Amino acid sequence: MSINLQKGQRISLTKDNPGLKKTMVGLGWDPVQQSAKGLLGGLFGGKQADVDCDASVIMLDENDKLRGKENLIYFGNLKSKCGSVQHMGDNITGNGDGDDEQIMVDLSSIPQNIAKLVFVVNIYAAAKRKQHFGMIKNAFIRLVNLTDNKEMLRFNLTEQYSGKTGLFVGEIYRNNGEWKFIAVGEADDSSGLGEMVKKYQ
Repeated sequence: MSINLQKGQRISLTKDNPGLKKTMVGLGWDPVQQSAKGLLGGLFGGKQADVDCDASVIMLDENDKLRGKENLIYFGNLKSKCGSVQHMGDNITGNGDGDDEQIMVDLSSIPQNIAKLVFVVNIYAAAKRKQHFGMIKNAFIRLVNLTDNKEMLRFNLTEQYSGKTGLFVGEIYRNNGEWKFIAVGEADDSSGLGEMVKKYQ
């Protein structure tokens, strides 16, 4: 049975799921209906703004440092060098039900020098397009055990992130021989993924 997490809550992945190796991390969001102006807008209702959210994974060492670009998994580098993390591709609109982007993680193949996976979402060309997270809704992250395809946990991001363009969603991390997950849900006004990564350099 899937567990719904609250912001700041931690859970053991391997303790509650013995033998857990491969998991799918799904991230999703929907565009907010925008009110259209003018006569035709009034007749036909609002339109949805295409907000291109990009999910990425930052692989950190035990000192919370990013050691090399190969440990940054995003739409421009879909697979980690070790093969343990694979991004399944970019969704540029957020339309449709379910996961918008999926990342496969093989916990058993993560190198020992990697202690944490940070899952982040940023808005592509946010400043240029004048977009922010107040323009999306129903954002979530969920983890699925690929052994039985059952959802282990879900974290629905219910806060209002208006004006923010970078979102630290959650983390998978090592702790005393276990893999754990924490629901982070913190936002900032980063101009893009490059700026979000700076805090780990």
